[in-house]
Amino acid sequence: MSGPDKVIISCAVTGAIHTPTMTPHLPITPDEIAQSAIAAAEAGAAILHLHARDPETGKPDQTPEAFAGFLPRIKQATSAVVNITTGGSPYMTVAERAKPAEQWQPEVASLNMGSMNFAFFPLLGKYKDFKFEWEREYLEGSRDLVFRNSFKDIEYVLETCYGNGTRFEFECYDISHLYNLAHFADRGLVKPPFFVQSVFGLLGGIGTHPEDVMHMKRTADRLFGKDFRWSVLGAGASQFRVATQAVAMGANIRVGLEDSIWISRGKLAQSNAEQVLKARAIIEGLGLEVATPDEARDMLALKGGDQVKF
Repeated sequence: MSGPDKVIISCAVTGAIHTPTMTPHLPITPDEIAQSAIAAAEAGAAILHLHARDPETGKPDQTPEAFAGFLPRIKQATSAVVNITTGGSPYMTVAERAKPAEQWQPEVASLNMGSMNFAFFPLLGKYKDFKFEWEREYLEGSRDLVFRNSFKDIEYVLETCYGNGTRFEFECYDISHLYNLAHFADRGLVKPPFFVQSVFGLLGGIGTHPEDVMHMKRTADRLFGKDFRWSVLGAGASQFRVATQAVAMGANIRVGLEDSIWISRGKLAQSNAEQVLKARAIIEGLGLEVATPDEARDMLALKGGDQVKF
């Protein structure tokens, strides 16, 4: 195993929450997603968390064909670990969401660990006009949206992907999601080391107060002991404040335009790489080292980039 001073940076390149109106820097086309992901890896991201979008409108697209436009290019250009979402968009069925990971068999896939209110409608107050008709309806719809991740849904993703050697980034938006993960661990359906991604600041999940971060870590320690690798992401303006606290507590961190479109107060990030470089400065400023992709593979017991299907 790599030493305790190695910190994994994950970069979530485009996601499914932010829309094209919010920032001109959001990667949308396959070219933009590939270029932005490769630049993030060059800046120090060991793991690239990937969604796909319609290249004309920027709307989330979870078809395997949408991922085909950038997965091979990213693999050829970088040794970074590819993490394909099974979260997709909360408006999609679990079968739709799992299809790209099922087909492309990445080293890592994300897996949301519980159903929840998943609200981003407050963003409507920040924008008067939208570039595309779907954006306003998409945001407004989250006022009455439950992101379904039932035990049956989670079992479906595990059954669909685990046999391919894919491991998971377990996305935990609240304390109950840690207990759900413990349930699957007790049943032997998931094996350590668990890559636990704690998500702070999404309306419907746990908040961003320092006590929230500490409570998440204490609970994970109690449930999983030494059997997990902790990572955190702070949504929106809390991104780097939460990251700094968590790194000081021994966490790995996730940044990227999926999670926040900002680089500092009131200033849009120009790229994913810019956020990765800032994360790197935080890590190295605390006397720690950024993990390489191969070190991340070792830390998370991954199958290797030569075992994927793209």
